[in-house]
Amino acid sequence: MVTIPKMIVIDDQKNLRDVLSLSLEREGYAVETFRDGASALERMKKEQFHVVITDLRMNNGTDGIEILRTVRQLYPKTSVIIVTAYASLGVITEVFREEAYDFFTKPIRIPELKASIRRVLPDYR
Repeated sequence: MVTIPKMIVIDDQKNLRDVLSLSLEREGYAVETFRDGASALERMKKEQFHVVITDLRMNNGTDGIEILRTVRQLYPKTSVIIVTAYASLGVITEVFREEAYDFFTKPIRIPELKASIRRVLPDYR
């Protein structure tokens, strides 16, 4: 029996959440979206997801680094991909020091994101 990979997309921009969700669902993934980190973290406490894609900075509280750290504590095998419009060497260093799987700057290139996800989920497909 093949398990359908489950993903969470967290971003305060509805358009980006919708585009990512639609693109990933077309690849056969189960996707849930959240506009803020607090709601997503509550959901993740109830169920493990294979991949979490989160914005680094959101206007509504919890940031991507906090999400990354919490996911690492709850589910060390879950891969976290960080996206941001505010990239700097310091930010990139912090993201990878906290053991993010990958990092993308906005605007996100969907084919590159899908390739990253395929690398983290090699047994699916």
